[in-house]
Amino acid sequence: MEVNRTWTIESLPPGITQQEGVDFTDTFSPVAKLVSVKLLLGLAAIKGWSLTQMNVFNAFLHSDLDEEIYMSLPQVLECAGFIQSQADNTFFVKQTGNKFTAILNFSRNLGLPEEYALNLLSDTGLMACKPCSVPMDPVVKLSKESGVPLDDPTPYRALVGLLLYLTITRPDITFAVHCLSQFMHTPTDVHLTAAHRILRYVKNDPGQGLFYSAKSDLCLNAFSDSDYSTCPDTRRSITGYWVYLGSSLIMWKSKKHDIVSRSSTKAEYRSMAHTTCELLWLHQLLTDLKITVTAKAELFCDSKSAIYIATNPVFHERTKHIEVDCHTIRDQVKNGFLTLMHVGTTNQHADILTEPLQPGPFHSLLIRMSISSLFSPSRCPIPQA
Repeated sequence: MEVNRTWTIESLPPGITQQEGVDFTDTFSPVAKLVSVKLLLGLAAIKGWSLTQMNVFNAFLHSDLDEEIYMSLPQVLECAGFIQSQADNTFFVKQTGNKFTAILNFSRNLGLPEEYALNLLSDTGLMACKPCSVPMDPVVKLSKESGVPLDDPTPYRALVGLLLYLTITRPDITFAVHCLSQFMHTPTDVHLTAAHRILRYVKNDPGQGLFYSAKSDLCLNAFSDSDYSTCPDTRRSITGYWVYLGSSLIMWKSKKHDIVSRSSTKAEYRSMAHTTCELLWLHQLLTDLKITVTAKAELFCDSKSAIYIATNPVFHERTKHIEVDCHTIRDQVKNGFLTLMHVGTTNQHADILTEPLQPGPFHSLLIRMSISSLFSPSRCPIPQA
């Protein structure tokens, strides 16, 4: 509007005349995977590396550009001789003689898990709640039909989102949070009660987190498990796996299968295939970091039939329907990269990621992992098969 209170019509280019690649294009801002961060922390503990964290303030608070800008690897990194990792393009590595430098680009705020957990309890009004020993009631079976739908699902969705962030350093609540995240569309009062139970479990030990030992081997080993036909709504199975660097837990996941498995053996075999792919990626990342592993990767599974399928590549009528990509396990066993090991159900670490457990088995498995409490520095368990 002009001073004389009249409008001026400006001629703006119509959006239909914009050309892809000239006026707009795909854009992204890569950040390091959380697994890469944990792997670097585990390596630093084993190797005795010093860690330095730097923060760039106002990195994204710049005005719009009027001209085309072409970005490439910062010249200071190229001149310094840094090499970009192929497994994670936010990793830059340089090695000169016996000196090693790694740069990891990370754009999230990493705080103390204990402080975050206490703030979460305070914000939800559950600071004075009664603690419980397990994050999920093994008797209650959650489904879409459980309970009465909430009038306002927003608080539930916000709470589950906050709990998802806490699982970055709390693998013990991963399965429970995974189950609750399936009901974000129409949560019920039963689902909200289950979410509050997780907070009650967190209240029991808010300072619990990961412990990375300096006395650990440079080798990868994993535990893979599956709970057959767990989901009452879809009858799909649940995959759960843990991956250790020596005795340091660096990766874990609890995920529902994309398809319905025809048997428990096929569900276990599919879980082993997912875990094998993660081991391959971690091995490539270690290779980019100039780290030589001291032994072959080991994959522990409690299904003898699934191990038999992987180690005996013979055509069977009952296994011909297994997806071809799952047979990557056979290739890695044949190539000498992977060794399959049977483990008893009571020693299956990944059992925590596939089903709710009673307090006894839950804590029996928990003390075998590299999980410790901030308030108990002497509690530094070493994973055992």
